[in-house]
Amino acid sequence: MHPTSPDDSPMDSWRNERRDQAVAAFQDRIPALYATEIDLYADVEAWADCEPEAPTSLFVWGPLGVGKTHTAWRAARRWVAAQFAGDYRGTPVVQTWRSTALFDALRPDSEGGTPKKLMRDLQTASLLYIDDLAAARVSPSGWTQERLYEIFDERYVNRLPVLVTSDVKPNQISHIVGERVTSRAAEIFRGGVVHLAGSDRRQGGAA
Repeated sequence: MHPTSPDDSPMDSWRNERRDQAVAAFQDRIPALYATEIDLYADVEAWADCEPEAPTSLFVWGPLGVGKTHTAWRAARRWVAAQFAGDYRGTPVVQTWRSTALFDALRPDSEGGTPKKLMRDLQTASLLYIDDLAAARVSPSGWTQERLYEIFDERYVNRLPVLVTSDVKPNQISHIVGERVTSRAAEIFRGGVVHLAGSDRRQGGAA
């Protein structure tokens, strides 16, 4: 929780309470493996704090096991808190997905799902976080690429942030997401590509 000040106005106190509730609710969604605080790269911090010069969206890439997913979850939590500063517009809605689960859920034959509603939710959420984008299964028909383009294009034209992790650079994923998505991603993540270096933590390496 963030400290309050005796000088806070009733509106400030109400907003701080809403912020703490939103952050706590998001914290409950974070998988246990990523629930602990970690140090974030300066560029990631700037994005998460919504600093004036920070990019709208963030693409975090690097080799396996360097902490990309952990970084993204902690950055998203910090981003939620930052939404309650300045021009408060209500509690943010955050969609968080692993890429493979996302495209399974979007399929028309998804069991018990509502793909059209999900697509709209993905296009309009305050923040969309897609983990491990390069792991998405490519459809021979181009179906995966078309759905991703619909999501990215709608969010791009409305200047809505996207947070992505991947083990390859954004300009190296065209074989997975297609040329149109790669081109759109170059615009979405302009100035917001962060490379995480280090050894595989899962193998006991130092990050």
